[in-house]
Amino acid sequence: MDAAKNRHVKELQNSLGVENAEFTCLPTRSSQELGWEHIQVEQFQHPPGECRIASDTEHTICVSLAARPVRFLQIKDGKTHSTLYGKGDISITPAQTPFFARWQDEDHYVELRLSSAFTATIAQESLGLNPAHIELISEFRRRDGRLEAIALMLLDELNQANPGGQLYVESLTNLLTVHLLRQYAMARPTLPVQASGLPQRQLLPVLDYIHEALDTDLKLADLAALAGLSPFHFSHQFKQAMGVAPYQYVLLQRVERAKQLLKQTDHSIVEIALLCGFNSHSHLSKQFRQATSTTPSAYRASVS
Repeated sequence: MDAAKNRHVKELQNSLGVENAEFTCLPTRSSQELGWEHIQVEQFQHPPGECRIASDTEHTICVSLAARPVRFLQIKDGKTHSTLYGKGDISITPAQTPFFARWQDEDHYVELRLSSAFTATIAQESLGLNPAHIELISEFRRRDGRLEAIALMLLDELNQANPGGQLYVESLTNLLTVHLLRQYAMARPTLPVQASGLPQRQLLPVLDYIHEALDTDLKLADLAALAGLSPFHFSHQFKQAMGVAPYQYVLLQRVERAKQLLKQTDHSIVEIALLCGFNSHSHLSKQFRQATSTTPSAYRASVS
């Protein structure tokens, strides 16, 4: 990487407020040099890769522009999302929310980074909300036609670089902020939630391993070994970090995998059960019903 690219990566890290962000590529288009206030818009198109990012001062909205669905894994707020990510799918990551992402196909998307201080100002001055009492909700693979339209208008303005466009961009930024606050804000918990349990450097390898080995007979001792802990201490710290015991997390991930396969493939339910690590059709059906209140067959019919 040449000196100019190194400088740009450093600028991106500084603008995000992170010290150890990992960028696999640079944007193909960026508003960084256009003087836009309160928002930065960037277009990305890059091969398979991964990144870890956290911003203390900006909310991040990503809208997929991919012509073909991308196999995508994201870990955010202690939750693992793994699915095909298609054109129009949206993720929202509030400020101060670290996340890890991995994509297995060429990806193409527009990323909007919105100042959290500006969001707080709009909340108070335009909507009469106390910013100290609200927070944005983290979203993954959300569909929102209005939010997508605003993102595409900002991207079009970036690509056109129209003269005198600052007022238009400011209007779109205001519109975006109000929409986020109306649709994706919730009351902040009265008591702060303290981070606990496994730190990310121990947790991520375990979650990656579970995701890659869902169809195998996963053992607690193997997961604990990945984290460098005894099974007892691993179970306790994993539950603190994820909110559920390791075996419950594995079952939930197997059900999520089954839901994907029911939607996206023609495999029989018996085949799906085995691909997801269940030992039989009945075992899948029992766990699926407990998690979703419906059967695999009924779920497939509802999403077909």
